[in-house]
Amino acid sequence: MSLKKLGICAPSARFDIKKFNSGIHVLETLGFHIDIPSEIFATKRYLAGEDFLRARVINRHFSDPAIDGIICARGGFGAIRILDYLDWDIIRDNPKPLIGFSDSTALLMTIMSKTKQVVIHGPTVTSFSDAHKKTIDSFYNTVQGKIENIELSNGKSIKPGKGTGILVGGNMATLSHLLGTRYQPEFRDAVLFLEDIGEPAYKIDRMLTQMKMAGVFKEIKGVITGSFKKCENEDYISEIVFETFDEYDVPILAGLDAGHGRINLSLYMGTAVILDADASKITWI
Repeated sequence: MSLKKLGICAPSARFDIKKFNSGIHVLETLGFHIDIPSEIFATKRYLAGEDFLRARVINRHFSDPAIDGIICARGGFGAIRILDYLDWDIIRDNPKPLIGFSDSTALLMTIMSKTKQVVIHGPTVTSFSDAHKKTIDSFYNTVQGKIENIELSNGKSIKPGKGTGILVGGNMATLSHLLGTRYQPEFRDAVLFLEDIGEPAYKIDRMLTQMKMAGVFKEIKGVITGSFKKCENEDYISEIVFETFDEYDVPILAGLDAGHGRINLSLYMGTAVILDADASKITWI
């Protein structure tokens, strides 16, 4: 995999033009050719245009052989609304990575579940406007196919051991909102990555309890937690995660620099990894 031309989509909230232009400049400086459809500048309330319009851009990018990969303008909210408007035959027949995080989790997980394609949990265009160098370097290497194993310098083993499975996950709130829908993700044999922003610990607890009661954790192979920026009582989260997954024989590793934190490492998802909680290491197979 080596991406040269990126198509921009706006599946979620409308975005700040200044941050968007700054992010585009970063991508162009990295050497990417950029396709910016005029439709992404539409607005509807807090959304980047009508649902069908936001989906149409994604369908067109997937069908265009000149586009190597697709990156979301920003996250926020609204991606779940366009799932019914996506052409899953076109997406399945024209595999290429979609890149994003936060609200984009709805797209990443559904693409993986319905097409078995790989996706990239990584920066959006607007988040490049003030991105840390590690974020930019990780993104560039990942989209060029240089998949780097990750050793967490500040990793914390919440539960020891090793596990091998398919890396899936993303924003916890978005994942929980997909439960019970026809787009509920596949968690079997997963190494599950979880992150969030602005959610107090009791809401993290409630979302994890909901997912556990739905039975989606029964066949997972491991758990990785990323950043929990601006989450009230953040020091409780490790305890909540341990209590949630204690009954399962899986390793749990906390402290991955991915999500809404200052550093957002790109994660090649939909493929197998080895999680070593003792060594604080994630290895792509």
